Amino acid sequence: MKSELYPLKFHPILKDKIWGGQKLQAILQKDTVSDTTGESWEISDVEGDTSVVKNGIHKGKSLKTLLNTFKERLVGKKNYATFGNKFPLLIKFIDAKQDLSIQLHPNDELAAKRHNSFGKTEMWYVMQADEDAKLIVGFNQKMNPETYLKHLHDKTLTDILNFDTVKAGDTYFIEVGRVHAIGAGVMLAEIQQTSDITYRVYDWDRVDDQGNERELHNDLAIDAFDFNMKDDFRVSYASIKNQANPMVSCPYFTTNFVHVTSTLEKVNMKDSFIIYICVEGEATIATDTGSEQLKLGDTILIPADLQAFKISATNAKLLEVYV
Repeated sequence: MKSELYPLKFHPILKDKIWGGQKLQAILQKDTVSDTTGESWEISDVEGDTSVVKNGIHKGKSLKTLLNTFKERLVGKKNYATFGNKFPLLIKFIDAKQDLSIQLHPNDELAAKRHNSFGKTEMWYVMQADEDAKLIVGFNQKMNPETYLKHLHDKTLTDILNFDTVKAGDTYFIEVGRVHAIGAGVMLAEIQQTSDITYRVYDWDRVDDQGNERELHNDLAIDAFDFNMKDDFRVSYASIKNQANPMVSCPYFTTNFVHVTSTLEKVNMKDSFIIYICVEGEATIATDTGSEQLKLGDTILIPADLQAFKISATNAKLLEVYV
């Protein structure tokens, strides 16, 4: 008997941002209506921003509705036991025309206590970067609260931050408590826990068209910092063709890099959904319930119920994500 589930695509949820640009439309073909579109939420179960299916018989249904209907068949037994009717990941594309604010995210414990939310562990995969574009990740020296607060107060915070010049394919793992910012000229894919909790500590003294600065969260942020983190945020990975090359494995998600140049027979024994994000080229994903094209900038959700499928491409680079 055929499953009622199949590879699911969702309508992007586009977010206008003070720092956003036009690459999501120009490069990823998103239907933006603004010159300052900063984010495309590809799969989301954030309250008020739940993804809606755009293909197949479940077209028009929300991710929440599918979870309520199919439960562990959609996400896997252990995921459903852990998260219930809450999808555990948020997948985004981000285009920074200007620098994003310097920020960090709280851990699960703080986020639950303060915001009734998950924490926000995340990773970045750089899809395109202008010449000399940078990311800020971590500090450039050993740090403690007193030194940090002095630089924050003196508006010399950038003196103690680590700036990395990046190119396409560079990958970073951003643990909770780690200071970070996406720099101007970077477009990336972000994989994260389902959370929209960000503590903004500095926003380059920017003002909006009303002359107002954006809210900062320094009182909350100081307790969320982990000043003892190691310089281990750069992710190295192999790119052997037609196999899953490990990138990041943490309690919240596992991500592999898959460079497809033929047809891969995939068997899902992970008791989890699998998400594929196309970061270069195009591919076809085929199951016995149907097939879908995956082009640059597309994201697709393979339900846990679908245990065998094929990925075909002549030259496609995919991020493979599961919990």
